[in-house]
Amino acid sequence: MIVHPIDPVFDNRSRVLILGSFPSVKSREEGFFYGHPQNRFWKVTSMVFGEDAPLTVPEKKAFLLRNHVALWDVIASCEIDGSSDSSIRNVTVNDISLILKTAEIKSIYLNGKKAYQYYQRYLLPVTGREGICLPSTSPANAAWGTDRLVEAWKTIRS
Repeated sequence: MIVHPIDPVFDNRSRVLILGSFPSVKSREEGFFYGHPQNRFWKVTSMVFGEDAPLTVPEKKAFLLRNHVALWDVIASCEIDGSSDSSIRNVTVNDISLILKTAEIKSIYLNGKKAYQYYQRYLLPVTGREGICLPSTSPANAAWGTDRLVEAWKTIRS
């Protein structure tokens, strides 16, 4: 069983919540979200907000908070082979209620189909709030180029 090692990023000014499934091996090693250099999350979100892509963890946190974005994952712990979402089993989920109580979250977005499926199964019954599935920024989602991802992700601007 692997326990999620990264704290959520949010404050009382956060207006959108983005949830992934579970951190990749590289993200777990780096201790922050979307740490794999091929993942396009930081490139896409920075283009959506018209900023340069943040590079360091402090820059990434500041970028999220400045743009009123809360970030975490659906899964708190699981068994997983490497970074493969399709291998995830024995799931326990994160309690996102603190984020929802602290911030006036207008919309909840899921980064990819797996995150959306886990949200629908485990968190929707608890929150009663629909999540919106966005195309994954993972390099495994090769069908979506960066420009196409940016267009789809523009919806996160609150």
